[in-house]
Amino acid sequence: MTHRLVDTTVPHDRAWNTWSPRPAEMVFLPLGVRVTPVLYSTRAKAATTIRPADCRFGRHAIDGSLVELETVHGGTRIALAYGKAIDPYAVAGRWEGVELGEWGLRFWVTICLSADGGEAVEYLADARAAVVKIGTRFVALVSADEPVQVTVHEDVEALAADFEANGYFHLASRGTTGRLVALRFNLEMMREGRFAAGVADRADLAIARAREALDEDEAPALPAQVGANAGSLDAVRDVMAWNTVWDPVNRRPYTACSRIWNLGEFAVWQNDQTYHAMMSALFDRALARDNFAAAMASATPQGNFACIVTSHDSWVDRTQAPNGAFMVWLAYLRTRDRSLLDLTYRALARNHRWWREMRDPDGRGLVSCGTSDVGEALYKGTAFGARNETGMDNSATHDEAVYDPGTRTLSTLDVGLNCSLALDAEMLSLAAAEIGEDEEADRFAALAEDTKRKIREELWDEERGLFANRQRDGSFVRSVGPTSLYPLICGAASRAQADRLVAHLDDPAMFGGPFGLPNATRNDPAYRDNVYWRGRIWPNVNWFVWQGLRRYRLDEAAEGLLETSLQLFEQSWRERRIAAENYNAETGEAMDQPDTDPFYGWAAMLPLMGAEAVMGFSPWDGWSIGNDGDDVRLGPVESPLGRVVVEVEAGWLTLWKGEKAIFTTDVAGTLSQLTVGANSFSFRLEEGTDGAVLVLPDRSEAELLAALLGGADIEAADGERGLELTLPPTDGPTDLFVAFAPAD
Repeated sequence: MTHRLVDTTVPHDRAWNTWSPRPAEMVFLPLGVRVTPVLYSTRAKAATTIRPADCRFGRHAIDGSLVELETVHGGTRIALAYGKAIDPYAVAGRWEGVELGEWGLRFWVTICLSADGGEAVEYLADARAAVVKIGTRFVALVSADEPVQVTVHEDVEALAADFEANGYFHLASRGTTGRLVALRFNLEMMREGRFAAGVADRADLAIARAREALDEDEAPALPAQVGANAGSLDAVRDVMAWNTVWDPVNRRPYTACSRIWNLGEFAVWQNDQTYHAMMSALFDRALARDNFAAAMASATPQGNFACIVTSHDSWVDRTQAPNGAFMVWLAYLRTRDRSLLDLTYRALARNHRWWREMRDPDGRGLVSCGTSDVGEALYKGTAFGARNETGMDNSATHDEAVYDPGTRTLSTLDVGLNCSLALDAEMLSLAAAEIGEDEEADRFAALAEDTKRKIREELWDEERGLFANRQRDGSFVRSVGPTSLYPLICGAASRAQADRLVAHLDDPAMFGGPFGLPNATRNDPAYRDNVYWRGRIWPNVNWFVWQGLRRYRLDEAAEGLLETSLQLFEQSWRERRIAAENYNAETGEAMDQPDTDPFYGWAAMLPLMGAEAVMGFSPWDGWSIGNDGDDVRLGPVESPLGRVVVEVEAGWLTLWKGEKAIFTTDVAGTLSQLTVGANSFSFRLEEGTDGAVLVLPDRSEAELLAALLGGADIEAADGERGLELTLPPTDGPTDLFVAFAPAD
């Protein structure tokens, strides 16, 4: 007999992880084996398997090597944690009763072992271990302290029901063999406790592996950010890791929009999924591919991606704004993983063509939202269904839009949607060129330029000095939102238009205020609604606008938006660990009304800005690293060189790969277009330099072929740290290029 595999695609270092809807449960995914904490409070007369809504989510490594959370049950606060410090086939756990709401004797912490296939679990009293065999493989659960008693049950629900029916002083469920074995402890005798699970191909080896994990106290180092924008990278990591789960219907791992928002056994919002893939790429290339694969799986025979697919419904009649190619290109720039382009390009290109064929009823080259006559989805064939395509369902920018049943589109040309379309074409052109599809690259490039021109000419409201949605008959829509600034990210705005646009960011009647970019201007009656897209601040929108400001080198405005966005996020994150779907634009509060999720995936796009300000990737700047003089350490994060760390200390910037320094420099400002080749090194000094030094360790003057700054030779000599290049003062953007003789 061979062992049954639930999944064969997840790398072994991610196999033990928080895959299930129960965030405190660790699952060894290949075998479908679960280690489940169950809490019972006599005071509450209730048991819990710990719901996501009852958790304060702590640190979480993408690979599950460190997991921390807290929960409150019956007035008792419990801290739980897991770690994988020895090897990926063993996981150690611990609990602590942080605050007691009742006598600890009456509060029970129970650690359970079960298998999805229903295999029998046996408790071996002599070894003080529960063991389950799946085919030829064994999983063992052990504890540091001997349990008060061991009971057996059909599943965790039956265990919870046993507690609730019979209380904590009950013996009839004692046993040694069952589908689920429960090791019961109480907080009077074990205020703190440790347990561990191990996997092996013999029972004694599995027990030994688990015992060894029990004694391991070393916590793994996680990707982190200290100094400037401290905690930003950590927050992106934790939000992505906690929301990464197993889809039991389609049998795949993916990063859900939220663990808390229940839309069925799985739910894939098209844009959310690509955002998560892009952010996952900072930490784990395999998880990025998993998320892009989940997004691409919603492609329809008609050509579009479904707006959302859940275990209950599939909105194939509509899609979402085409942002996927941008996310793929960002992930590709970071990882240089060609498989991402191979996985996504064809479906993304079909989706783009679908937009132009199905949502441009008068052939003018600009599109509207719609809902096609396919599928059986909720809201199909309605104005609300059509508005879903922007994602901004109840935005006041849609208030004047009229649904035309004949064309199945809204009457308005949506500025944000068309900017996404222009950017999508631009990114598809880059991707097509990279995979050798030169003719398609030219066609998409031409489409991008044509769409940009039409946005610039047809969606610009000269009187108000901004871009706005427009009726197809010519009149502008009164309400505007932050999408009025989206022409910056796609490059459609002229310089004069950009200068007028950015003035609205500080206008207290528009987007100015203590927290920037409400999704209805502050002078719009819809702003006072404070419901979803009517007045609240949305992390994904702030990130898009920030990217546009950086593309146009509107540095002061970009820095201001970065600062207020980080303040907004930290206000709820620092103490409460809330990463909200949206925020109150007046107070910055996340949970002031019920229509927001407290741990939403795209909330991480706010701290992502703080990480990208140190090191990031973009189509216009390539690989960029910032040195504003503040000390910072960021990483390890993925890069074209593999996992690297950026460090700035006392004005010196160093890029590390492991223990090896790739380069060190005291250049201030932003280094963009960074490339590190086997025989070359280059970057652009965006702000110029007053004079600086660049050190390339492990290089020497003897192998140097050229060292140029702005096309002119610069001084280079061997020093104690390696090859030292002296950079003379320059004004404005200047390119540095260094070439070496190939090794023999």
